[in-house]
Amino acid sequence: MNPTVAAVTERIIERSRQTRADYLALMEQARRNKPHRTELSCGNLAHGFAACGGEDKNRLKLMQRANVGIVSAYNDMLSAHQPLERFPALIKEAASGMGCTAQFAGGVPAMCDGVTQGQPGMELSLFSRDTIAMATAVGLSHNMFDAVLCLGVCDKIVPGLLIGALSFGHLPVIFVPAGPMTTGLSNSEKSRIRQLYAEGKVDRDALLQCESDSYHGPGTCTFYGTANSNQLLMEAMGVHLPGTSFVNPNTPLRDALTKAAAEQACRITELGSDYRPLCQVIDEKAIVNGIVALLATGGSTNHTMHIIAIARAAGVIVNWDDFADLSDAVPLLTRIYPNGSADVNHFHAAGGMALLFHELLSAGVLHEDVLTVAGRGLAQYTCEPFLDGDKLIWREGPKQSLDPEVVASVGEPFAANGGLKLMKGNLGRGVIKISAVKPEHRVVEAPAVVLHDQNDLEPLFKSGKLERDCIVVVRFQGPSAIGMPELHKLTPYLGTLQDRGFKVALVTDGRMSGASGKVPAAIHVTPEAYNGGMLARVRDGDLVRLDANTGELVLLVDESELAKREPAIADVSHSHHGMGRELFAGMRRLVTGAEQGACSLFVDNPGQSI
Repeated sequence: MNPTVAAVTERIIERSRQTRADYLALMEQARRNKPHRTELSCGNLAHGFAACGGEDKNRLKLMQRANVGIVSAYNDMLSAHQPLERFPALIKEAASGMGCTAQFAGGVPAMCDGVTQGQPGMELSLFSRDTIAMATAVGLSHNMFDAVLCLGVCDKIVPGLLIGALSFGHLPVIFVPAGPMTTGLSNSEKSRIRQLYAEGKVDRDALLQCESDSYHGPGTCTFYGTANSNQLLMEAMGVHLPGTSFVNPNTPLRDALTKAAAEQACRITELGSDYRPLCQVIDEKAIVNGIVALLATGGSTNHTMHIIAIARAAGVIVNWDDFADLSDAVPLLTRIYPNGSADVNHFHAAGGMALLFHELLSAGVLHEDVLTVAGRGLAQYTCEPFLDGDKLIWREGPKQSLDPEVVASVGEPFAANGGLKLMKGNLGRGVIKISAVKPEHRVVEAPAVVLHDQNDLEPLFKSGKLERDCIVVVRFQGPSAIGMPELHKLTPYLGTLQDRGFKVALVTDGRMSGASGKVPAAIHVTPEAYNGGMLARVRDGDLVRLDANTGELVLLVDESELAKREPAIADVSHSHHGMGRELFAGMRRLVTGAEQGACSLFVDNPGQSI
């Protein structure tokens, strides 16, 4: 085992000893209480199967066969989730073939950051994760289920489903993805046209055609953002079946994998001899495996918050120092847009998850000795699924990259580290992803341009006032202030300034997610400005130093001068009403800082308090 990975894992285990023990005790209590149909009264049970057909009703009465609960994020507005419409029927058919039953336990909301980007609805995006977690718990609260299948793909949805499912960790849980859409317009060409539009060199019709050619059908967007990082994480943490992450939707193999997940859920309940509850699958080693896989692929920075919240839901305490130390030890093995030109379909064809696991296991940076929904040991995830006629089989996956420009070996990685750095200094703590940032752009020392709204950058850009070296500080964007929206409207303008030869960077207490690219961006800065963080004391023209090589994030102003300054106060009330934002006031008051998961849950549970 790589000594750094081993050491980080051990300190997480030690740090989490009491909270993990408390969580497992709760799960054992839930298991002992027989939280299934056996404990329901006749009236409860009659309500639970009133709408079932005769055969399913009889099976549910007998209590001897598994009943699988389906929690789905289906809606037909999201391309990634539209394929999930067909899954419940496939699952019920597969469960029936096993002599078991499946019921649709509940739906959870699923919003698309692509639709809400730059819009008021984006300010609900992060909080939708906690809403999804609670909705998952509501769906499972009927006590009717022996196992759970979670159907979801994108951004906050998968973390929310997993956080909610961990409250029912005494049950086996398998995640069932829908897969990426087929490849459309290349991501690099899409980025080029977006930048041309920002410069006024192409019109809106050209921009819309570009976007439509990129996002053109059912399935996940093909760039390597949070949605596809989710799929990689679920597989690395052992809650997917092997090789399921990047199989395109509406194909025979995808349908076969969906049925196989249902069949496996029936096999691993407490009713049989191969019980694999979620609370035993998601442990400290699984969390480390997820972080390692994320770092090795240059995945979404959103997961520097989501993984922390997921871990806390399982009684495990993780922080950004763990991410940073693991990043130093884990080689970068993939080039997937925005860290390269390939999309996830190209990654899948070049060897995909099976090859990635083979390389990481051979380097000793993944824990092999873990429990997964497929069985004991992560080595089985070096296999990939195929159809042999109508039969689903797993074969040994590739041991060498089929495209070394997309998937590298541990002997010749794209970089010696994972590209995620912890940023710290008198401005606070934040994170930066440098896997897509060229070395010559990683150190910027320049005057601050202070904004309170991402929309204020465009007029400055168009007026020519940004034709210089600068560090754009966008503050009052944190979870307590306005829900921590994505700030991707900044990217085309900052990218253009960088292309014109200026030294530019971004510092913010907001988010940039997995699509963050070539401009150095210190994000998730905490404490946030709204809660008195040093960002609130920055003034236009102050020198700021961002060094992504050393992790330095410093406001170069004398401490005595800073002590005299009153922190700026922003009126963010306009972000607290409209588009449903008034309903989330409680979450804004309860939410923790970014390094604690930006989470509003668990506050009344001392054993898991964030």
